[in-house]
Amino acid sequence: MPVSPPHVLSVNIGRPMLQRIPKGRPTGIGKQPVDVIRVSDPGPKRVVDGAGVSGVGGDHVGDGRHHGGSDQAVYAFAREELDAWERELGRELPHGMFGENLTTSGLDVDAAEIGDRWRVGTAVLEVRGPRVPCATFGERMGERGWVKRFAAHGRSGAYLSVVEPGEIHPEDTITVIPSGSGLDVPTYLRAWFGDRDAARTALDSGVLSGDRRNELAGRI
Repeated sequence: MPVSPPHVLSVNIGRPMLQRIPKGRPTGIGKQPVDVIRVSDPGPKRVVDGAGVSGVGGDHVGDGRHHGGSDQAVYAFAREELDAWERELGRELPHGMFGENLTTSGLDVDAAEIGDRWRVGTAVLEVRGPRVPCATFGERMGERGWVKRFAAHGRSGAYLSVVEPGEIHPEDTITVIPSGSGLDVPTYLRAWFGDRDAARTALDSGVLSGDRRNELAGRI
């Protein structure tokens, strides 16, 4: 049976919705599949009219202080990981359930290295870092101890910046252009949570932006 090349299974955006956490502020974590997304560089992380800025047109970012901006313009998560969590949790997890804009197939998203580029649809994206779970994600899942559990699992999916704007559809092939940076997404996630060896690897890689380097150095 032929193996399908890495591709996009679903493209997803979040409309503003209220849940218990965060209290009183709409979140866009409830992503739903659409026919196409248009991606572009949203610029620095900031709050505009009470919301953050996403790299995906029409995608709501509720917490502009911690989410959105160029380094978190698009979020990708592998369908294979969703399937593994389905088996572990004993429940269905549809495309977009983890708040991802791109649900991928045939691509080990967590083996990606910072700086890798993905040509997908008419856009070019660049891997920038891991997804750090938050209380809003925990509330979305409704699983006891979810934030710690997800972080400990270490396969967070990847945030990407937009190098070249364009459109992405379901079934678009993903072509990876390796960076050779040597800093993979799980190592960066461990660094973020205080692993000093991982932090040394991340800081020595030379691929982190000034803000990211300062942020990580401050955490350790």
